[in-house]
Amino acid sequence: MSVQQLHGITLESLLTQLVDYYGWDQLGKRIDINCFTSDPSIKSSLKFLRKTPWARTKVEELYLETRFPN
Repeated sequence: MSVQQLHGITLESLLTQLVDYYGWDQLGKRIDINCFTSDPSIKSSLKFLRKTPWARTKVEELYLETRFPN
């Protein structure tokens, strides 16, 4: 999979699926950023990820590597 395969998937949808699958604790261990480890929320994480390209890339890469159940 590549980042191009994210076309049509919103950042909010992608993040919500990751949180549902991993939970905030595991997500924070996999990607060590404060918005995942210190009082996390979808809203604050989206705000940070939209302003921080390197962090967004890490989240997108984790999403593409994750094997979600169908």
